Amino acid sequence: MKTTLVLATLCGVALASTSAVAQDSGFEWEGSIEIGVDSTLSSDDPTAELTDAYILIEAAFEAALTDRIKAFGGLTFESVSDPVASRQFGDLGLYVSELGLRFDLGGAVVSAGKMSPIFGVAWDAATGFYGTSLAGDYELAEMIGLTVDTPVASTGGVLSFAVFYADDSFLSDSIGSKRGRNSVAAGGVGNTGKLNNFAIQYSQEFGETTAWIGARQLSAGVGDVSDETGVVGGLAHDFGNGFDGIVEVAHFNGAGGLNQNATYATLGGAYGTGDWTFSSTATLVDTQSGTDSMIALGVDRALSERAEINFGLARFDVGGVKSTAAGLAAVVSF
Repeated sequence: MKTTLVLATLCGVALASTSAVAQDSGFEWEGSIEIGVDSTLSSDDPTAELTDAYILIEAAFEAALTDRIKAFGGLTFESVSDPVASRQFGDLGLYVSELGLRFDLGGAVVSAGKMSPIFGVAWDAATGFYGTSLAGDYELAEMIGLTVDTPVASTGGVLSFAVFYADDSFLSDSIGSKRGRNSVAAGGVGNTGKLNNFAIQYSQEFGETTAWIGARQLSAGVGDVSDETGVVGGLAHDFGNGFDGIVEVAHFNGAGGLNQNATYATLGGAYGTGDWTFSSTATLVDTQSGTDSMIALGVDRALSERAEINFGLARFDVGGVKSTAAGLAAVVSF
């Protein structure tokens, strides 16, 4: 039986059990709603000068089935395609971002299903409205497979390992605006329908500093000329007095399944005072065909413990096209 069907059956059992578990303390959930505007104010490409008013809703749950087995899952409601012209809350679709079972083996935790394997940090943790814009290129999301997270007793660090492939099940499609079901025929590194892709990462805390180092291999898909192999390393540090920073470098051979290499370098910092946080992030992407860059400024204002306003301004130079963008969003967590 195809691995997708096995994992889908596990996930179905987990989801069916959720309603019963929700009645006791073994059920936890969280989510957020973000409503914002992302506008390209000027660009060397006039067709890119557009404004996208958007909404993003995310929700996740974790339910204890036994004292050692948990079901987990996540839903995302957002625009499922990139804008080609100015739009207001267009192309909205709902899809399953994560779904599976998690097993506590007495230290090590094994997860099976649809998930986001760990590789790097900057794609999620870089500060500001636009901070993750280019580092997001190497995020691993919506993969089907197995992950193992285990503490390393001798060092106090955590080692994470995953084998996976890009979701090509019915869960890869969306309800509402259809993004279309993924298939192996669509190509792309990691989109192989086989557990022949892996990622490994080790993280360690040293007082106010967290360090991580990782590696991955994504096997060539249909139409690719190369496997992609990558390494990543970075540091995050809290300097005290409201200042913190992050630096991460990731290098890829056969980037995107092409016969080229790519190096990403991200540097970001933030200063928090009272309800305000001011941030700046820069990312450079170096390939044989040229250098892309982004420098962004951000201002965040906390309205309450669960609500905030985010503003960002960024200058991009991608593919030789220079552009300036501004964004504003309200975010409520629950």
